Amino acid sequence: MHTESTQKYLRASEIARNRKTGQHGILSIAPATWWAWVKAGKAPQPIKLSPGVTVWRSDDVRAFAESLAKNVKS
Repeated sequence: MHTESTQKYLRASEIARNRKTGQHGILSIAPATWWAWVKAGKAPQPIKLSPGVTVWRSDDVRAFAESLAKNVKS
């Protein structure tokens, strides 16, 4: 039996504001903020697909966004 991976991945431009298009991502933050959070270990760690392609698991990013929303409401 062959099972296909249904894992979804997001690029930084889909997570934070996209400067080129002006569209907001999942989080309403600047890309520099996202990268700072990643570097500090606050945000999910990326997966490097190739030298120019870095992605995050969609489920991890959404869970992180939900945790941020819960902290704001508390």
